[in-house]
Amino acid sequence: MVPEKHPVNSPEIEERTLVLSRVFDAPRALVFKVWTQPEHLARWWGPRGYTLISYKADVRAGGTFRFGTRSPENTDHWAHGSYREVTPPERLVFTTAWENPDGSPKHETVVTLTFAEQGEKTKLTLKQTLFESVNSRDLHRGGWSTTLDLLEDYLATL
Repeated sequence: MVPEKHPVNSPEIEERTLVLSRVFDAPRALVFKVWTQPEHLARWWGPRGYTLISYKADVRAGGTFRFGTRSPENTDHWAHGSYREVTPPERLVFTTAWENPDGSPKHETVVTLTFAEQGEKTKLTLKQTLFESVNSRDLHRGGWSTTLDLLEDYLATL
């Protein structure tokens, strides 16, 4: 039997995993809905300052998605992935990978979102693993943090 290269709870795994939590002043079903419906995603998705230029998704286990964002410097960034689990309004699990200019995937990670009721509010926990490096994890922390800020702003309009 070959031992695991990285035990599940090893320090190396933990340091290349991103976990963020945020409480939104909105019901869980609504937070899940605006995360999974492209017409809502178009209103808030992406790091602050970026524009969503395309988002196509088949939100079901085995379904796929692809999106493109444009940076403030007018550079397009594309990513794609597939849904592993869609359990409304509790949990969403999907793979994601940024794309090279030729459309081939870069390093793939897995994102797990849990939506927990906290009275009339929703606690969203985002876990993304396994980044290629701590630097990549940290860059995503910044992007996700401003994306969650935009989600919070959008939810306040509903």
